[in-house]
Amino acid sequence: MNRFTLVLHCPNVIGIVYQVSRFLFERGANITESAQYDDEESDRFFMRVAFTVDSANETSESLSSAFASIAKDLHMESSFYSDSTKTRVLLLASQWTHCLADLLHRHSSGELEVEIVGVASNHLGDAQRLAREYGIPFEHLDTKNIDKPAIEEHLLAIMRDRQVGLTVLARYMQILSEHLCLNSPCPIINIHHSFLPGFKGARPYHQAFARGVKIVGATAHYVTADLDEGPIIEQDVARVNHAMDAKGMMEIGRDLEKSVLARAVKLHVRHRVLPNGPRTVVFA
Repeated sequence: MNRFTLVLHCPNVIGIVYQVSRFLFERGANITESAQYDDEESDRFFMRVAFTVDSANETSESLSSAFASIAKDLHMESSFYSDSTKTRVLLLASQWTHCLADLLHRHSSGELEVEIVGVASNHLGDAQRLAREYGIPFEHLDTKNIDKPAIEEHLLAIMRDRQVGLTVLARYMQILSEHLCLNSPCPIINIHHSFLPGFKGARPYHQAFARGVKIVGATAHYVTADLDEGPIIEQDVARVNHAMDAKGMMEIGRDLEKSVLARAVKLHVRHRVLPNGPRTVVFA
């Protein structure tokens, strides 16, 4: 039995659910999960449908081809995904490797069902050691001796050559240029603390401690040319109090970063996130 997911969005008109349901019925599909959302502000309709088919000959390509006329008539953006095809993921990290270690562990344990095709870092040390321990190819991005455009062209080449479907900035502390953002062959997800834009630059937790903040948080979002302003996928917060020092706040913040990033990656590779202009629709 083949398992697929269809995700779509289009202008909201009468009959979309009927058209989708009839299409799947005519192919003998059994719908196992369905979610939809009508955004009144943008007047767009969003839908995610998981289904099974008995035919071993059915593929995401054959389904997309058969569905093309419906999609065209409804001015629809749609994609079919086979559950048997795992997303190929590239992980980037810098000096702090807590998010990298967490994703590698979740992947190793079977919780994160992707194919990790590489780890790249501008720091040798923990990132390289982790990649070696988990048997993942490692790339050193020598940002001290190689200029940024050359580094980014190397990254783009890795994405293309390894057919990367998702790049994850697991605390990769280098600003990506507009050129890389616009030419990336795949989506890029970033994670950062939720103090932005209040506490920019180095030592944000120390800045927050000095101001006596009462909550810390983390935000996972898609990367765009607008720094840290891409569509948000997932967020979380935790309360802190006057008795906590900057180190304690940092520990809580890093735990949040790990869990929020992992949830965002899972939502993306399970095709539960749909673009909605500067926002996202997330069928959790």
